[in-house]
Amino acid sequence: MSDLSNKRIITVATTGAWPTKDNTPNVPIEPHEIAQEIYNCWKEGAAVAHIHCRDDHGKAAMVFEKFEETVRLIRERKDCDIILNITTSGGVNLKEADRLRPFYELKPEMCSYDCGTMNWQHNAIFENSPQFLEKLGTMTQEVNVKPEIEVFDPGMIYNAGYYIKKGFLKKPCHFQFCMGVPGGIMATTKNLVFMKDIMDEVAPGSTWSAFGVGKGAMEILYATIAMGGHIRVGMEDNVLYRKGQIADSNMQFVARAKRIIEEFTCEVATPAEARQILGLS
Repeated sequence: MSDLSNKRIITVATTGAWPTKDNTPNVPIEPHEIAQEIYNCWKEGAAVAHIHCRDDHGKAAMVFEKFEETVRLIRERKDCDIILNITTSGGVNLKEADRLRPFYELKPEMCSYDCGTMNWQHNAIFENSPQFLEKLGTMTQEVNVKPEIEVFDPGMIYNAGYYIKKGFLKKPCHFQFCMGVPGGIMATTKNLVFMKDIMDEVAPGSTWSAFGVGKGAMEILYATIAMGGHIRVGMEDNVLYRKGQIADSNMQFVARAKRIIEEFTCEVATPAEARQILGLS
């Protein structure tokens, strides 16, 4: 393996479960919109695409046919080698079977693994029971899909340590620090350092990425690059490019991330390099 220590992976999360066309007309909702946006983001430098889909009404859902169409449209682009990362959450109060089916049948290289239950945005419960996490971990190993361990507070990192010990998660792990979501840890550099220190204690040798929602987005972007981590950007997390300015597209976020990485004298990882860094086979 070549020296990849100066490489930074950009993950783009184009859609998520929450932004609507009322929030911004630029968020991709339909499978063809999502697939095209992911392709364009790949051309800008994104190595990983974190995929959510919506139902026919544009609401958060885990409709298998929507994921199937989106993945098919991306894979039909023979020149595009972006890594696909399918969500296993999709929203709140969704059926476990619906959450598990897309990654299990479509077999992307990665899927999300939300490592705990939380009060989501002070208005709902985002449930990830121990039984669900055990089942999800087992199923990822059955189809050789690498979990991206999403953690919204430090306790979830310790949860991951438990599932590593029990064999439901395999080392080396990859963590995504999700910061600034109401109900989770605030998006500050101090908290990012704290989260990484816990990860290093609980799961040494892991790779990691981070993003900040809202006002902490840029602080986390800069701090993550400086600390040697990888980054996630996109309209799932922020629809504003800066205060008072709605983003034109997800590509705008990717282009800025690429520019900041390069100005920090680092290099943007290609999908092939990202596969080496993440240990994808």
